[in-house]
Amino acid sequence: MQLTEPAIPVARTTLAATCRTVPNAAGVVLIHPATAVTQGFYAAFADYLAGRGLNVITYDYRGTGRSRPASLRGVEVTMADWIDEDVPAVTAWAKSQFPELPLVAVGHSVGGHALALSPSTNGLRAAMLVAAHAGATHTVRGWFERQRVRFVLSVLAPVLCRVLGYMPGKRIGLGEDLPRGVMLQWSGWCASRRYFFDDPKVDAARRMAQVRVPLQVLSFTDDPWANPAAVDMLVSPLPQARLQRREVAPREAGVPGIGHMGFFRRRCEAGLWAEAADWLLAHCSQEERAHA
Repeated sequence: MQLTEPAIPVARTTLAATCRTVPNAAGVVLIHPATAVTQGFYAAFADYLAGRGLNVITYDYRGTGRSRPASLRGVEVTMADWIDEDVPAVTAWAKSQFPELPLVAVGHSVGGHALALSPSTNGLRAAMLVAAHAGATHTVRGWFERQRVRFVLSVLAPVLCRVLGYMPGKRIGLGEDLPRGVMLQWSGWCASRRYFFDDPKVDAARRMAQVRVPLQVLSFTDDPWANPAAVDMLVSPLPQARLQRREVAPREAGVPGIGHMGFFRRRCEAGLWAEAADWLLAHCSQEERAHA
């Protein structure tokens, strides 16, 4: 396996990426990260997929990880920009670098949102949505967790963003720091009854109705956020996508817990990664169909 670190152009800047390439690759997997999660978190999973014969591209959204400038103050980017610009830019770059290989993708949480919304998704053979859900706060399972999320997103985040000019996620256990625009837009969506479906600028229902590729929707019984109601809210407006839904209990994977993040941890290799790689490889090997 060969590792390179390309800079992928997007909106007058670049995204820091890592590209794993293997001889005689069967296809290319794009891994779209979750909110406040950097590409390093997906390294073990990416290495595994490369070991199964796939080229793999991981990257950081603008304002996060290696795509972050020295200061987040003044960084003008929103979550919609990640979805509408960063994800298509990575897809276009992969097509330009590997024009003869089929593309598939794995989207974690907001990365799954992007796959459901982006017109670039129809250029893929298939995609896997992992722990992807509509993040409306009222769907969070468990009273205490629901109140905690409401406080962080609706009370603490606006204050910190106004005072500091960005969201200091590392200091409060939210993951990575986030640009102000990302945090405030996400907070607004989460406070809405129907998440980004209530934001007319997103126009989510119309866009999602155009997605026509096979989508595996993978969720976990111990995930308080991507629970059945929240997953249903996200994927129901995908009438043309060929959906395959699967909710996995930790005991099925032979692990004590999975939650919102655990699928990408190495303990899930034996119980879940092999099946995921098989699914991706199967779609890479199928003849491409016209998406009419």
